[in-house]
Amino acid sequence: MKRRTRIVCTPALAPGFRLAGLPVQEAVTAADAARELSALRRRPEVGIVLMEEGLFEALAEEERAAAERGALPIVVPFPGPEWARAEDAEAYVVRLLRRAIGYRVRLR
Repeated sequence: MKRRTRIVCTPALAPGFRLAGLPVQEAVTAADAARELSALRRRPEVGIVLMEEGLFEALAEEERAAAERGALPIVVPFPGPEWARAEDAEAYVVRLLRRAIGYRVRLR
């Protein structure tokens, strides 16, 4: 039997996986993720479930343990995006110059 890969992620990440041709189950809350994972674990053709790490960590301890203990499907958490504020342009240029020439340059 050919095994399939499925994705469980938040709606923000789903379009990217769909563009890559992968089937996606969207989950907003831990309850949604648990429901989707439970449904996927009952499907014999599913071999790998890639689950966004935030959703995986939000699962109840017994659900995570069951997912990690089971032989198939293999559940692999992957890190989601980090929406941190980027550094300002000047600090970025200074960091690049320091790396390129070996010492800190003061910009005016």
